[in-house]
Amino acid sequence: MTTTPDTIPAERDGKYKFTISYAEREVSCQVEKEQNILHVIIDENLKADLKINADGSLVQVEGSPIPDSCINYIKKQVLGHS
Repeated sequence: MTTTPDTIPAERDGKYKFTISYAEREVSCQVEKEQNILHVIIDENLKADLKINADGSLVQVEGSPIPDSCINYIKKQVLGHS
C-alpha cells in the first residue's frame, strides 16, 4: 500500500463556531476544517462540505445548498480573507 504525503497546508485546521445570517435569522454555524475541506453545519441541521481551491476560492461539493453570501462569510471567518 502506498500513501501519498500530505501536501495541502494544514494552516488553520480545526473547529470554528460563530453566528451567521441565514434565512433572515442569526443562527449558529460550526465549521471543521480538514486540509482543503470545510465541513459546515448551520443551525444544527443544515450540513454541507466546501472545498478550498488552490486559488483560495470555495466551491460546495456536498450537502444542502448554501447561498453564496453565506459561503463568502464562512470563508472570511475561517480563512481570514474574502
